[in-house]
Amino acid sequence: MALTGAGISTESGVPTFRGAEGLWRTYRPEDLATPEAFRRDPALVWEWYDWRRAKIAASRPNPGHEALARLENAKPCFTLVTQNVDGLHRLAGSRNLRELHGCIWNLRCVDCGEEREDRTVPLQPIPPRCACGGILRPGVVWFGEPVPMEVLQASMEEARACDLLLVVGTSAVVYPAAGVAHAAVQDGRSVIEINPDETPLTPHATVSLRGRAGAILPRICTSH
Repeated sequence: MALTGAGISTESGVPTFRGAEGLWRTYRPEDLATPEAFRRDPALVWEWYDWRRAKIAASRPNPGHEALARLENAKPCFTLVTQNVDGLHRLAGSRNLRELHGCIWNLRCVDCGEEREDRTVPLQPIPPRCACGGILRPGVVWFGEPVPMEVLQASMEEARACDLLLVVGTSAVVYPAAGVAHAAVQDGRSVIEINPDETPLTPHATVSLRGRAGAILPRICTSH
């Protein structure tokens, strides 16, 4: 099993929300990534998300994404849980995938609830509209919204039952996603952390490897 965070996509040019180049150093989350912000100014929120979609559309899966897809192909019982909304794991070929925070390429109607994938860049019009006439929102989990319970529960159960959990490129401070790694630790599962920096998970990991996911993961996955 693997749990990935924004760090794995940094090598693909996708900016993280934390760190020296984090998006939140330019924008405040309460202005752009909450239900209240969307109700207040859906056009402003969509302008920002359209900019994010354009940046992600120019990115490609890196060797870290590709290594995890190969691991799934070699071991069909492999599960990949991600905090990322960029869709790069799926583009790399991962299929047994749990997207805890949704996907930026999905649009969901605030009126009828219909959800669909749309990779159009740029989107027109802004804000986009559903066939029913309702406004479409990004199909992601915003601040103040719960992670889908069925996705979280399944991820927790799998973490407690897995033989090995790879924790890749996550700060291990965002809950409930960070709880997936701690569930594996608490149940005595082997945990390998891959991160350039020390995190709150580091003292509890079986092994903690310092470096880029794109450099380390291909070596681990090839050897297994």
